[in-house]
Amino acid sequence: MNRMLYPKLAASNIKKNAKTYVPYIITCILTVAMYYIMESLSGNEGLNNILGADTVSYTLELGSRIVAIFAFIFLFYTNSFLTKNRKKEFGLFNILGMEKKHISKVIGFESIYVVLISLSAGFLVGILLDKLMYLVITKLIKAEITLGFYISKEAILHTLILFGILFLIIFLNSLRMIHLAKPIELLKGGSMGEKEPKSKWLIAILGLGCLGGGYYISLTVENPIAALSLFFVAVILVVVGTYLIFTASSISFLKLLKKNKRYYYKTNHFISVSGMIYRMKQNAVGLANICILSTMVLVMVSSTASLIIGTEDLITERYPYEIAIESYDNDAQVNDKLVNTAKQTAQKENIKIEKEIQYSSLEFTTVFNGKDTFSVDVDYSLDMSNDLRILFFITAEDYSDFIGKDINLKDDEVIIYSNRNDYNKDKDYFKVFGKLYKIVDRTDKFVGNGMISANITPTHGIVVKDISIIKELYEKQKEVLGDYASNIEFYYGFDTGSSVEKQTDLYTKIKNEINSQGKELGSYDIECRESRRDGIYGLYGSLFFLGIFLGLLFIMATVLIIYYKQISEGYEDKKRFEIMQKVGMSEQEVKGSIRSQVLTVFFLPLITAGIHVAIAFPIISKILLMLNLTNTKLYVICTIASFLVFTLIYGIIYLLTAKVYYRIVKK
Repeated sequence: MNRMLYPKLAASNIKKNAKTYVPYIITCILTVAMYYIMESLSGNEGLNNILGADTVSYTLELGSRIVAIFAFIFLFYTNSFLTKNRKKEFGLFNILGMEKKHISKVIGFESIYVVLISLSAGFLVGILLDKLMYLVITKLIKAEITLGFYISKEAILHTLILFGILFLIIFLNSLRMIHLAKPIELLKGGSMGEKEPKSKWLIAILGLGCLGGGYYISLTVENPIAALSLFFVAVILVVVGTYLIFTASSISFLKLLKKNKRYYYKTNHFISVSGMIYRMKQNAVGLANICILSTMVLVMVSSTASLIIGTEDLITERYPYEIAIESYDNDAQVNDKLVNTAKQTAQKENIKIEKEIQYSSLEFTTVFNGKDTFSVDVDYSLDMSNDLRILFFITAEDYSDFIGKDINLKDDEVIIYSNRNDYNKDKDYFKVFGKLYKIVDRTDKFVGNGMISANITPTHGIVVKDISIIKELYEKQKEVLGDYASNIEFYYGFDTGSSVEKQTDLYTKIKNEINSQGKELGSYDIECRESRRDGIYGLYGSLFFLGIFLGLLFIMATVLIIYYKQISEGYEDKKRFEIMQKVGMSEQEVKGSIRSQVLTVFFLPLITAGIHVAIAFPIISKILLMLNLTNTKLYVICTIASFLVFTLIYGIIYLLTAKVYYRIVKK
């Protein structure tokens, strides 16, 4: 046999199957390009000079791992679909005298063509877009842009290794599918008739159980720590439940519609329901994939968009004062020296201090019993996470200075503030260390050192009579916690109203001045809002970039799955609709039936994804609290906007792919 036959036949096959091969090759090219870009950006030396470079690099590296996992799963799945739909073609080759080893050679040359085109075009696209993506991410994280064109040899090597292994596995799987199939199975391919699928009530119930379990976790979790630890459990349950629901419950639901004679025995409903019953068995996994991918896109884009849009509010809440000093030594003289050092340094620089605040505080973690008692323990288990509360105590004198109004309290009287979970409104008292404290007022205004907003555990700010009460509480918690006990801390914060450069310069000089005094000023920490801004933008900007980047990747996957689904269903339905027209159905009735059937199945994943996102809202909003996003309204707006935009994109995908379907059916 002519040695050039196989490469020529392989090239002819790709050309002949352009409708299915070209979208697959384009997907391979874009996936290679995306992986290269992620690997290149994570190692780009231009990002090393920014604050928070480690966070940005780690986030991008995480993104490259996600792209790698996605590439393995999705390209493997897509190629299996292509091979399955070409079984009839391979069966014909087999009948005409080609042995399976010859077919394997043809597949081998096809794979070589795909690999060469995907890698060469993928690297070209990746290298060209790499600089653009670098400019985008530096803009998002507000970093300086370095000039020059950068090509990462390490990223090229990693990409070659990953996709070399991936394409080899895909090739071996194609050979497996061909060699295990009998000649008659190859010839019949995907056109073999199927029996009406049976209702799988047990699987349907199991699917509902998994889905219900995931939903229950999302709706009931209260503490952000618990939300983070249980999030992946909920995700796994929802993913498994989605696949089971689409494969079992959908068939059961359609059979219930079939039993409803008033609904079923109408032209459009009769044809669409009967067609979908058979279709659901083989396409349920594809629909579930579309649903899961759509949910991932919506969750990633909405959450990361909320973070980047709300960054300024987040920075202001976390750092309410331009410069702040925290002292961890309970010594009034040391604290006075710290304050005086800051004031004298500002005076030397001709910078006026304004909006001052200073106070002493004590905070420690407790377990709330849900009624009226806070208890303190050394060990906390995961099942207590929803009941954890931080108590943050300050004196009435410091609180009076903060609100500009004199507050007088008795020894057992307090004012309480809650930043997330309100304290039991039916109780006008609470207990801690066995002592009863009477709540004389509830306030929504409390001192802001930024730590309360940063605490992932709900916090209650409590105003007590004087420092003696705080010292008493300190001694009692030290008896229980020992070396793990919290100290009474001193906080001094202020604004200057000056430029960013002057703020950071003053911050540096105050820090140097305090350091020059050695251990005399004890243990302390000093922070500046502007010096931390770049690090926060680095984290949230890179997360937003990752969310949009992966969102585009998953949208691309969704488009390809839908495209292949429409093509395969078009060829399957072609003969069926031809027969229906021959037995008397008008072209208008056929179009109505097609529209009813396609729309019902097509938008089912989108509706389910919308439900998933709505149910996931509580748990994701609590996870975002760990990133200091407390603006729930912003997250609601971003979620709704993301869903509307994605629905528009989804509708455009439908219109484009539906044309392909109609074109096939009408031939």
